[in-house]
Amino acid sequence: MTSKEETGMVERIIESGRDAEEFALEAVRKFLDTVDGIFPDAGQDGPRRKVIDSAFKMTEQLVSTWTQAAEKIVKVTGDALAQPKSTTSPPK
Repeated sequence: MTSKEETGMVERIIESGRDAEEFALEAVRKFLDTVDGIFPDAGQDGPRRKVIDSAFKMTEQLVSTWTQAAEKIVKVTGDALAQPKSTTSPPK
């Protein structure tokens, strides 16, 4: 694999991570709009606040999980590409 191909692969992984984060944030925005339409604002400890806090916690976990997975993919890919290639021919 050439350096240009390696760079492209890493860029695609990073872009996928950004896309996943944007999709997660958009899902939370839509969810919050739905919650706002159903639950009245009943103060800091009402059901609306609990639902919203839970949604944000879930989103943080999803984004964190994706970030960890992307970091591992980049590390494994980098490690694999950094290993010297064998110059001997495989046995016939």
